Amino acid sequence: MGTRRQARELALQFLYQFDSLKESSSDSEDVEELLSLFWDGNDIPSDDDTKEFSSILVRGSCSNLPSIDKILTSYSDNWRLKRMSTIDRNILRIAIYELLYLSNIPPPVTINEAIELGKRFGTEESGSFINGILDKIREAKEKGDF
Repeated sequence: MGTRRQARELALQFLYQFDSLKESSSDSEDVEELLSLFWDGNDIPSDDDTKEFSSILVRGSCSNLPSIDKILTSYSDNWRLKRMSTIDRNILRIAIYELLYLSNIPPPVTINEAIELGKRFGTEESGSFINGILDKIREAKEKGDF
């Protein structure tokens, strides 16, 4: 498995846990503290590049969460965030962060990686659901909407 694919999977694992923790806790959790616990508390076989890219995805997704969720909500017709599966929602968050903030990654790569994560960890419909939303966001970005 490639470094970046593994990094995306690890970022998804963290965001899934973070999302679940937010739903069950009224406390505002510190992402840096939780990320440190994530790396220290798990026996994750990953090299420094994988860990670094995964941490970039986590920090970026979390620090831009309100704007990412606003975009996600506006481009997911008839789907509220809470109605989306936790896996799909967090795959989309990571991919939207990549599309909007990491210009060194071509959009087709980001979308393809998100679809693959959806197929691997989501439901039977996750891949097409993720593709549909991300393609609309990619088109909007290319038009200069953000």
